[in-house]
Order: sequence, then structure tokens, then C-alpha cells
Amino acid sequence: MKIAISGKGGVGKTTISALIARYLSDSGYKVLAIDADPAMNLPGQIGIKMDEEKKIKPLSSMKEFIEERTGAKRGEYGGFFKMNPKVDDIPDTYSLTFDRIKVLVLGSINKGGGGCFCPENVLLKNLLSYILIERDEWVVVDMDAGLEHLGRGTAKYVDRLIVVVEPGIQSIKTALRIKELAKDLDIGSVSLIANKISKEEDLVFVKENAPNIPILGYLSLDERIRDSDRLGLSPYDADAKIREEIASIVNSMIRPQ
Repeated sequence: MKIAISGKGGVGKTTISALIARYLSDSGYKVLAIDADPAMNLPGQIGIKMDEEKKIKPLSSMKEFIEERTGAKRGEYGGFFKMNPKVDDIPDTYSLTFDRIKVLVLGSINKGGGGCFCPENVLLKNLLSYILIERDEWVVVDMDAGLEHLGRGTAKYVDRLIVVVEPGIQSIKTALRIKELAKDLDIGSVSLIANKISKEEDLVFVKENAPNIPILGYLSLDERIRDSDRLGLSPYDADAKIREEIASIVNSMIRPQ
């Protein structure tokens, strides 16, 4: 299954992306975890130590590598470059491994200037297309709220777009906008995960304000998640309750009722 996870900044989508990847790994699945969020916090949330994390260089910043793969020349505006660069070796060569998880950091898509037709954007979008279409493993993509990494031809291979929300109107508004973007990209399955739930009224709030988006499950508001970040640990290792809640969410995707 190929999953893209999005949501308003600060709602916990990177944490949930990491939790899903860790649970799948513990369940015996091979996982490719893709950090496509400009904040690039997924490796640490999965559990990769800071000294190892420093070895990761975002693909979008690897200028010489991008020139080699696309044929683009630095400093040439409007020059020719390959629209279908070689990408099939990138996930295994440029990722870090944690248990059964390969972690790959894409970096930022350029939103200005050359738009989607600059060499780094072409490389990243071709890479993501290859991963979603060709790779035989679970793929978890930690997106930002704009879905810039997904083009129309790529997005249709996403099995499920999950939007993380918290019990607040701004995150719900973002979820509704993301659902509209998903419709434009022909993504068929959009679901919510409610995060930071402290009481029943929080869950009711989410259901009432996003009635047309199914909820896969929820994660409780838990101070141990914040504590784990301060200690440099993965939230997956913080508390058995967190693991139980993410297990319920993932199993609802694997074995839907």
C-alpha cells in the first residue's frame, strides 16, 4: 500500500508518519519512508540518531548529482535537460536504514521561478512516480499541506491520502482544502486521523466539522510524545498506549471492516 500523509503544520503528521512506519516494520513489512516535508524531521521521529541523521542530504540540494542525472548545467537558464532521468537506484543508494525501514529525504520542491520544470523538480517527481508505481513495499510519504510533490500522473497511484487533524477549526479547514486538491489530482481515497484527542468532545468536534471524510482512528494527547522529542527518541518508543492506538489505525487499513 502507498500512503501519503498531509495536514496543517503542527498537527503531528510527521509523528504519525513515523509511527505508521515503525508499526509496519515491527509487523514484518518492508517500508520505504519518504520525507517530502520541507521541515525534514521524519528520520529523527522514526528513531535515527542525530549523528546518523546528519549524514542524510536532501536530494533536492544535491546539485552535482542532479546535474549528472538530468544533464542540466548550473547557471544555464532555459537550457535542455532530461525529463526522464534515471531514478531506480536512488531509494536503496541514498536512504538510511532503521530496522526494516528505508528513510529517504527529498527536500523542497521549488515553487517559484522555473516551477515544476526545473531539473530538481523533474528528478523528484520522477523518483516519486517510480516509488509509487514500481516499488514492492509499503510506502509512507510525509507530505506538506500543498501536495506539491504529487503531480496528476503520480497521485493516482496513492492508495490512501491521510490528513492529520487536531480538534481545531484551522486544521479542519486545511483538511477540507487538501480533500479538494486530492480530487483535482484524482486521488480516490481520503481519510482522517484525529490527533491530540483528550476527551470525547474532541472527537465529536472533528466528526461534526468534517462529516464527509472518514476517520481511520485517533491518537490521544500524550505528554510523552513531547518528552520523547526533547530526549531525542522516537515517539513509538515512548509509550505502549501510543503503539496500541497506531496499531488500531494501521490494521483498519490492512483489514478494513
